[in-house]
Amino acid sequence: MASDMADALVRAAERLFAERGSDAVSLREINAAAGATNASAVQYHFNDRRGLVRAVLAKHEVEVEQRRHQLLDAYEQRTEPQVRALAAALVEPLAAELVCDGGLGYLQLVADLYNRPNPTFDPSTFEDRSHSIHRWRAAAALSLTPEAVRLHRRFDALRFTVSELARRGRSGAKDHRLFTSQLIDLVGALLMTPVSDETRRFFR
Repeated sequence: MASDMADALVRAAERLFAERGSDAVSLREINAAAGATNASAVQYHFNDRRGLVRAVLAKHEVEVEQRRHQLLDAYEQRTEPQVRALAAALVEPLAAELVCDGGLGYLQLVADLYNRPNPTFDPSTFEDRSHSIHRWRAAAALSLTPEAVRLHRRFDALRFTVSELARRGRSGAKDHRLFTSQLIDLVGALLMTPVSDETRRFFR
């Protein structure tokens, strides 16, 4: 069935992305790993590479979104903001992917997208107020100084998070509790570290 082959292509992409990084994997290799007999299977099911990437992201982001919205609900119910809880709302939904089917490939893909010289992501993500990242960024901005916002500290926190999680996924470790807890600590520190006078001098 067509849907079976589409699923096989997504799973193959996840596996190869986890092993080698998304930029090092060709569509031909994904076709072969999925057992596709048609050399244009990716194009048939997803139109192009971008369509396949979107399919991998969409497969995982429903649950990532649900987890983060739940954590943000709890964060917003606090009488006083707590930086570690805000950091956890960023980290924990993604860290859960370390043990999900295809999650390692998803994390590596996201890390690759955010670490390119010109980071690749959907700008509408930051405009869609229903998206958890938009919601998280808005909450983080309330805790950051104007200089930290100007320095894109929120984006740095996201990029650091996905990079570290992708690296963890490649390590082969099975118990991620200590790693995740420390990563939350580090993200909180990244968000809250004061902008130094030396850095402030370079603002224009």
